[in-house]
Amino acid sequence: METLFGSYPTTRMRRNRRFEWSRRMVRENNLDPNDLILPLFIKDETHGSEFIETMPGVRRYSIDELSKIIKETKSLGIPAVALFPVINPKLKTPDAEEAWNPDNLLCQAIRRIKETHADIGIICDVALDPFNSDGHDGLVQNGHVENDTTLDALCRQALVQAQAGCDIIAPSDMMDGRIGKIRKFLDTHDYQKVMIMSYAAKFSSSFYGPFRDAIDSSGFLAGETKDTYQIDPSNSDEALREVALDINEGADMVMIKPGLPYLDIIWRVKEKFGLPTFAYNVSGEYSMIRFAAEAGAVDLNKVMLETLISFKRAGCNGVLTYFAIDAARHLNS
Repeated sequence: METLFGSYPTTRMRRNRRFEWSRRMVRENNLDPNDLILPLFIKDETHGSEFIETMPGVRRYSIDELSKIIKETKSLGIPAVALFPVINPKLKTPDAEEAWNPDNLLCQAIRRIKETHADIGIICDVALDPFNSDGHDGLVQNGHVENDTTLDALCRQALVQAQAGCDIIAPSDMMDGRIGKIRKFLDTHDYQKVMIMSYAAKFSSSFYGPFRDAIDSSGFLAGETKDTYQIDPSNSDEALREVALDINEGADMVMIKPGLPYLDIIWRVKEKFGLPTFAYNVSGEYSMIRFAAEAGAVDLNKVMLETLISFKRAGCNGVLTYFAIDAARHLNS
């Protein structure tokens, strides 16, 4: 239609948005089940599962219950799971020695999964907080988290996980030098093929609360806060230095945690290093959306998918998310 200004504007951005098929055709980023990693909490009871009060829809699974959820995970096209153990408080000690017990809960779960589902990837967290009676990711001595003594414990923890069949070791402790030490230790023991996904930029965040409830570590945290080893949320250049160090020490891929408040960090990391880059859509982010949906404030599916595509837009190759099953179901429908 002619107007006072003729056919102005010549460029009309809305033309490509006119149809559903044309919007799909010009879409810059796409979300696929292959982009998702499912975190799983494992409890030491023999049977059954139980819901986590602060994480609606998320459960702790017994080892006997794992096969069912792994089977569904595979059928939906999700390539890997990340395992997090809920350790019996009686097994938590100041030296966290249960972390490198080759028959601990996590190692049992790895072996059980690989016996029945060898074709799914298993990612294992390497940090001492589930096993440590102090609740810290490292060993506490004289009221402080000690860096170098913790490294030896982390190496032993990583080795038993690799021996049990873990495919990707994921150190999340944020101790200085741990990637290089773990890589050398694994290689020395003939586990050169085991990958390392470093939590290279893990921030001292307030979004971890529901996770700590899930693994029953919040009540054990003692002494100094995690501020002495996790990154200040105000810092971004420091995060890039951390990532660079981990890459130089042998990380095969890197993780940014949390996800949503740190999309700028994801973008900078991917642009600068080009390494496979992942984000952890952490428990607090997940629970906020779920509780908002339960209150009728947002549409769960729409907000879930909008959240996950934001990670792809920022440069992520994949996302660890408690939404993995629900998102994959929706994407496959």
